[in-house]
Amino acid sequence: LGPRDASPDEGVVEDLPLIDEKAVEQLTEGLISHYLPDLQRSKSALQELTQNQVVLLETLEQEISKFKECNSILEINALFSEAKHYHNKLVNIRNEMMMIHEKTSKLKVSGINI
Repeated sequence: LGPRDASPDEGVVEDLPLIDEKAVEQLTEGLISHYLPDLQRSKSALQELTQNQVVLLETLEQEISKFKECNSILEINALFSEAKHYHNKLVNIRNEMMMIHEKTSKLKVSGINI
């Protein structure tokens, strides 16, 4: 094996100074105690935001259903208007038929057969 075949990690462990486990633990605790309160506040804020979004979505869904109801009411009103229009047409046709019936009855009384 030549110098190029040697592992790049060979001898690295020997070059590292000894790590004090207690120092690592204290540094870890310090880091956590420094960032944890902010992270917990952020978590709480995000949870509150999520709850508010759920409430907002429910409110929007209720408003959308109200708009759908309004649209349905408008459609029903349009149907009633159309029904009234056709009812008036039927009343006019009935009146015309009655008038025609009266005229034909008078003509029959006069002696003219139709």
